Amino acid sequence: MTADQKIARLKIVLDDVEPKVERWIVVPLKIRLDRLHDVLQAAMGWTNSHLWEIRIRDLGWGPVDPDNLFGDGPLDARKTTLQRVLAQTGAKRFTYLYDFGDGWSHTVKLDRFETLPVGLDATFLAYAKGPCPPEDCGGPFGYADLVQAYTDPAHESHLDALDILGTRFNPIADPATDRYDAIQRLVGSWARKPRVSR
Repeated sequence: MTADQKIARLKIVLDDVEPKVERWIVVPLKIRLDRLHDVLQAAMGWTNSHLWEIRIRDLGWGPVDPDNLFGDGPLDARKTTLQRVLAQTGAKRFTYLYDFGDGWSHTVKLDRFETLPVGLDATFLAYAKGPCPPEDCGGPFGYADLVQAYTDPAHESHLDALDILGTRFNPIADPATDRYDAIQRLVGSWARKPRVSR
């Protein structure tokens, strides 16, 4: 008889961005929050180049600053799991903040819990809509200006937008294959390496 593992299906929407950027992911309920951050990065297409925080109600988890002398930073995301924080807070949705300068805010909604037999892949991308904005483009409003300049050849910043987004950019493209593969590579990197006997 095989044991089951509990999983959570999460819907992620990048706030204040049009056309809509949305992802659906499946993760083990026991995933640590620092690893959930890694999955969110891979699912969205971010480059993990900035600070981040997972906020549930009035609590925040993220990387801990070793010089945080006053203790007002986020709680250590390595020390808790999605299951634990959902049980503690009773929340069905939370916010994932990325790049405090550009201010990318993602609404993460718990769609449902399920069980899978142990041994089946419990971390994967189920659905993706819309490409991730480029890093350091000025947040949602900077991205909106960039897309407007890109789609209007008469816009004064059209050539700059082409340079930043590339000539094959499509604001409604389906990024599913690339994002699925990124998550699979990430999960593969977490696999335990076989011990080498000496």
